[in-house]
Amino acid sequence: MSLIKSDEDIKIMREGGKILSQALAEAIKAVRPGVFISELDKIAEASLLAVGAKPSFKGYRGSRNDPPFPTTLCVSVGSEVVHGTADRWVKLKEGDIVGIDIGCEYKGRFTDMAATVPVGKVSKKEEELMRVTRESLLAGVRAARPKGDVRDISRAVEDCVKPYGYGIVTALVGHGVGHAVHEDPHVPNYFSPRAPQVLLKPGMCLAIEPMIALGSGEIKTADDGWTAVTRDGSSAAHFEVTIVITKNGHEILTPMVV
Repeated sequence: MSLIKSDEDIKIMREGGKILSQALAEAIKAVRPGVFISELDKIAEASLLAVGAKPSFKGYRGSRNDPPFPTTLCVSVGSEVVHGTADRWVKLKEGDIVGIDIGCEYKGRFTDMAATVPVGKVSKKEEELMRVTRESLLAGVRAARPKGDVRDISRAVEDCVKPYGYGIVTALVGHGVGHAVHEDPHVPNYFSPRAPQVLLKPGMCLAIEPMIALGSGEIKTADDGWTAVTRDGSSAAHFEVTIVITKNGHEILTPMVV
Protein backbone atom coordinates (compact mmCIF):
# COMPACT_ATOMS: atom_id res chain seq x y z
CA MET A 1 0.00 0.00 0.00
CA SER A 2 1.30 3.40 -0.95
CA LEU A 3 1.41 6.22 1.56
CA ILE A 4 0.74 8.62 -1.33
CA LYS A 5 -2.72 8.39 -2.85
CA SER A 6 -3.40 9.19 -6.49
CA ASP A 7 -5.74 11.93 -7.64
CA GLU A 8 -8.28 9.22 -8.47
CA ASP A 9 -7.92 7.70 -4.99
CA ILE A 10 -8.53 11.08 -3.40
CA LYS A 11 -11.53 11.80 -5.62
CA ILE A 12 -13.15 8.54 -4.53
CA MET A 13 -12.27 9.13 -0.88
CA ARG A 14 -13.83 12.59 -1.10
CA GLU A 15 -17.05 11.01 -2.41
CA GLY A 16 -16.89 8.28 0.23
CA GLY A 17 -16.21 10.85 2.94
CA LYS A 18 -19.42 12.70 2.14
CA ILE A 19 -21.35 9.44 2.26
CA LEU A 20 -19.74 8.57 5.58
CA SER A 21 -20.49 11.99 7.04
CA GLN A 22 -24.15 11.65 6.08
CA ALA A 23 -24.39 8.23 7.75
CA LEU A 24 -22.85 9.59 10.94
CA ALA A 25 -25.19 12.57 10.89
CA GLU A 26 -28.22 10.30 10.60
CA ALA A 27 -27.05 8.18 13.54
CA ILE A 28 -26.43 11.29 15.66
CA LYS A 29 -29.93 12.62 14.90
CA ALA A 30 -31.33 9.46 16.50
CA VAL A 31 -29.38 9.92 19.76
CA ARG A 32 -31.77 10.52 22.67
CA PRO A 33 -32.59 8.96 26.04
CA GLY A 34 -34.17 5.53 25.68
CA VAL A 35 -32.57 4.61 22.36
CA PHE A 36 -30.66 1.35 22.13
CA ILE A 37 -27.23 1.64 20.52
CA SER A 38 -28.21 -1.16 18.12
CA GLU A 39 -30.80 1.22 16.63
CA LEU A 40 -28.04 3.72 15.81
CA ASP A 41 -26.12 0.92 14.12
CA LYS A 42 -29.05 -0.05 11.90
CA ILE A 43 -29.58 3.57 10.84
CA ALA A 44 -25.93 4.08 9.91
CA GLU A 45 -25.61 0.79 8.05
CA ALA A 46 -28.77 1.44 6.02
CA SER A 47 -27.47 4.90 5.09
CA LEU A 48 -24.21 3.47 3.74
CA LEU A 49 -25.75 0.55 1.87
CA ALA A 50 -28.38 2.75 0.23
CA VAL A 51 -25.71 4.57 -1.80
CA GLY A 52 -23.41 1.67 -2.62
CA ALA A 53 -20.95 2.00 0.26
CA LYS A 54 -20.05 -0.75 2.73
CA PRO A 55 -19.29 -0.52 6.44
CA SER A 56 -15.57 -1.10 6.82
CA PHE A 57 -15.58 -2.02 10.52
CA LYS A 58 -18.14 -4.82 10.23
CA GLY A 59 -16.20 -8.04 9.77
CA TYR A 60 -12.84 -6.30 10.34
CA ARG A 61 -10.09 -8.38 11.96
CA GLY A 62 -7.05 -6.76 13.55
CA SER A 63 -5.14 -9.98 12.86
CA ARG A 64 -5.90 -13.35 11.36
CA ASN A 65 -6.65 -14.85 14.78
CA ASP A 66 -8.99 -12.08 15.94
CA PRO A 67 -12.76 -12.54 15.75
CA PRO A 68 -14.48 -10.28 13.20
CA PHE A 69 -15.88 -7.02 14.54
CA PRO A 70 -19.67 -7.53 14.59
CA THR A 71 -21.19 -4.13 13.80
CA THR A 72 -21.10 -1.12 11.50
CA LEU A 73 -20.53 1.38 14.31
CA CYS A 74 -18.24 1.51 17.28
CA VAL A 75 -20.45 3.03 19.99
CA SER A 76 -18.78 3.98 23.27
CA VAL A 77 -20.72 5.37 26.23
CA GLY A 78 -19.38 7.29 29.24
CA SER A 79 -16.09 5.75 30.36
CA GLU A 80 -15.86 3.67 27.19
CA VAL A 81 -13.21 5.21 24.94
CA VAL A 82 -13.53 3.38 21.62
CA HIS A 83 -14.37 0.04 19.99
CA GLY A 84 -17.66 -0.57 21.77
CA THR A 85 -19.71 -3.02 19.69
CA ALA A 86 -23.18 -1.77 18.81
CA ASP A 87 -24.84 -5.15 19.34
CA ARG A 88 -24.72 -4.86 23.12
CA TRP A 89 -27.94 -4.44 25.11
CA VAL A 90 -27.16 -0.82 25.98
CA LYS A 91 -29.84 1.87 26.22
CA LEU A 92 -28.79 5.53 26.21
CA LYS A 93 -29.89 7.59 29.17
CA GLU A 94 -30.10 11.28 30.02
CA GLY A 95 -26.68 12.64 30.92
CA ASP A 96 -24.63 10.11 28.95
CA ILE A 97 -22.04 11.13 26.42
CA VAL A 98 -21.70 8.76 23.48
CA GLY A 99 -18.87 8.38 20.99
CA ILE A 100 -19.84 7.13 17.53
CA ASP A 101 -17.04 5.91 15.26
CA ILE A 102 -17.77 4.86 11.69
CA GLY A 103 -15.81 3.80 8.63
CA CYS A 104 -16.79 2.92 5.10
CA GLU A 105 -15.44 1.36 1.96
CA TYR A 106 -16.57 3.05 -1.22
CA LYS A 107 -15.28 1.92 -4.62
CA GLY A 108 -12.43 0.17 -2.88
CA ARG A 109 -11.25 3.19 -0.87
CA PHE A 110 -11.62 3.73 2.87
CA THR A 111 -12.51 6.71 5.08
CA ASP A 112 -12.98 6.98 8.83
CA MET A 113 -14.55 9.51 11.24
CA ALA A 114 -16.02 9.88 14.72
CA ALA A 115 -17.78 12.31 17.04
CA THR A 116 -18.90 12.36 20.66
CA VAL A 117 -22.29 13.85 21.46
CA PRO A 118 -24.47 14.41 24.53
CA VAL A 119 -27.58 12.42 25.35
CA GLY A 120 -29.95 15.12 26.55
CA LYS A 121 -28.42 17.44 29.13
CA VAL A 122 -24.96 16.52 30.37
CA SER A 123 -22.67 17.89 33.05
CA LYS A 124 -20.61 21.01 32.42
CA LYS A 125 -17.38 19.07 32.88
CA GLU A 126 -18.39 16.61 30.16
CA GLU A 127 -19.51 19.45 27.88
CA GLU A 128 -16.05 20.95 28.25
CA LEU A 129 -14.38 17.58 27.67
CA MET A 130 -16.20 17.20 24.36
CA ARG A 131 -15.44 20.77 23.35
CA VAL A 132 -11.73 20.49 24.11
CA THR A 133 -11.42 17.12 22.40
CA ARG A 134 -13.03 18.53 19.26
CA GLU A 135 -10.76 21.61 19.42
CA SER A 136 -7.71 19.36 19.80
CA LEU A 137 -8.73 17.51 16.65
CA LEU A 138 -8.97 20.78 14.73
CA ALA A 139 -5.60 21.88 16.14
CA GLY A 140 -4.06 18.66 14.85
CA VAL A 141 -5.67 19.17 11.46
CA ARG A 142 -4.34 22.73 11.21
CA ALA A 143 -0.83 21.42 11.92
CA ALA A 144 -0.99 18.99 8.99
CA ARG A 145 0.98 20.69 6.22
CA PRO A 146 3.36 19.54 3.49
CA LYS A 147 7.02 19.49 4.54
CA GLY A 148 5.89 19.18 8.16
CA ASP A 149 5.92 15.94 10.05
CA VAL A 150 3.44 13.73 11.88
CA ARG A 151 4.92 14.90 15.18
CA ASP A 152 3.63 18.42 14.40
CA ILE A 153 0.11 16.98 14.54
CA SER A 154 0.87 15.15 17.77
CA ARG A 155 2.30 18.26 19.42
CA ALA A 156 -0.67 20.40 18.36
CA VAL A 157 -3.18 17.97 19.88
CA GLU A 158 -1.23 17.70 23.12
CA ASP A 159 -0.71 21.45 23.40
CA CYS A 160 -4.46 22.00 23.09
CA VAL A 161 -5.37 19.42 25.75
CA LYS A 162 -2.56 19.94 28.27
CA PRO A 163 -3.81 23.20 29.90
CA TYR A 164 -7.03 21.46 30.94
CA GLY A 165 -5.30 18.62 32.77
CA TYR A 166 -7.16 15.92 30.87
CA GLY A 167 -5.67 12.52 30.21
CA ILE A 168 -4.60 11.75 26.66
CA VAL A 169 -5.12 8.12 25.73
CA THR A 170 -1.62 7.21 24.60
CA ALA A 171 -2.21 3.51 23.99
CA LEU A 172 -4.31 4.26 20.90
CA VAL A 173 -3.39 6.46 17.95
CA GLY A 174 -4.58 7.81 14.62
CA HIS A 175 -3.36 6.23 11.41
CA GLY A 176 -3.00 6.30 7.68
CA VAL A 177 -6.10 5.35 5.68
CA GLY A 178 -7.28 5.00 2.10
CA HIS A 179 -6.30 1.65 0.62
CA ALA A 180 -7.20 -0.14 3.87
CA VAL A 181 -8.97 0.58 7.16
CA HIS A 182 -5.65 1.05 8.94
CA GLU A 183 -2.35 1.93 7.31
CA ASP A 184 0.97 3.47 8.26
CA PRO A 185 1.90 5.89 9.67
CA HIS A 186 0.76 5.98 13.28
CA VAL A 187 -0.49 9.43 14.34
CA PRO A 188 -0.10 9.75 18.15
CA ASN A 189 -2.00 12.38 20.11
CA TYR A 190 1.03 13.37 22.16
CA PHE A 191 4.53 14.49 21.25
CA SER A 192 7.53 12.26 21.81
CA PRO A 193 11.02 13.09 20.54
CA ARG A 194 11.52 9.33 20.17
CA ALA A 195 8.66 9.01 17.72
CA PRO A 196 9.78 8.40 14.14
CA GLN A 197 9.96 11.45 11.91
CA VAL A 198 7.41 10.92 9.15
CA LEU A 199 7.41 13.76 6.65
CA LEU A 200 4.03 14.94 5.42
CA LYS A 201 3.73 14.94 1.64
CA PRO A 202 0.91 15.84 -0.75
CA GLY A 203 -1.34 12.84 -1.28
CA MET A 204 -0.86 11.36 2.20
CA CYS A 205 -4.21 10.51 3.82
CA LEU A 206 -4.49 10.40 7.60
CA ALA A 207 -7.18 9.68 10.17
CA ILE A 208 -6.53 12.07 13.05
CA GLU A 209 -8.41 11.02 16.18
CA PRO A 210 -7.73 12.39 19.66
CA MET A 211 -9.16 10.28 22.50
CA ILE A 212 -9.25 12.28 25.73
CA ALA A 213 -10.38 11.39 29.27
CA LEU A 214 -11.38 13.40 32.30
CA GLY A 215 -9.01 11.19 34.32
CA SER A 216 -5.61 9.66 33.67
CA GLY A 217 -6.09 8.43 30.12
CA GLU A 218 -4.97 4.90 31.02
CA ILE A 219 -7.20 2.25 29.48
CA LYS A 220 -8.02 -1.44 29.65
CA THR A 221 -10.07 -3.81 27.51
CA ALA A 222 -13.48 -4.77 28.83
CA ASP A 223 -14.61 -8.38 29.26
CA ASP A 224 -16.24 -8.37 25.82
CA GLY A 225 -12.75 -8.36 24.30
CA TRP A 226 -13.41 -5.21 22.26
CA THR A 227 -14.38 -2.15 24.25
CA ALA A 228 -11.54 0.07 25.49
CA VAL A 229 -12.50 1.73 28.79
CA THR A 230 -10.73 4.13 31.12
CA ARG A 231 -9.08 2.37 34.06
CA ASP A 232 -10.31 4.98 36.53
CA GLY A 233 -13.88 5.02 35.22
CA SER A 234 -13.69 8.63 34.05
CA SER A 235 -15.62 9.79 30.99
CA ALA A 236 -13.88 9.93 27.62
CA ALA A 237 -14.46 11.70 24.31
CA HIS A 238 -13.33 10.91 20.76
CA PHE A 239 -13.39 12.94 17.55
CA GLU A 240 -11.94 11.95 14.18
CA VAL A 241 -11.70 13.06 10.57
CA THR A 242 -9.92 11.76 7.49
CA ILE A 243 -7.70 14.33 5.78
CA VAL A 244 -5.43 14.50 2.76
CA ILE A 245 -2.24 16.55 2.68
CA THR A 246 -2.37 18.96 -0.26
CA LYS A 247 0.27 21.12 -1.94
CA ASN A 248 -0.76 24.10 0.17
CA GLY A 249 -2.01 22.49 3.38
CA HIS A 250 -4.73 19.90 3.88
CA GLU A 251 -8.33 19.02 3.02
CA ILE A 252 -10.85 17.34 5.31
CA LEU A 253 -12.36 14.49 3.29
CA THR A 254 -15.03 13.58 5.89
CA PRO A 255 -17.08 16.75 6.60
CA MET A 256 -17.63 17.22 10.33
CA VAL A 257 -21.23 16.99 11.49
CA VAL A 258 -20.86 18.40 15.02
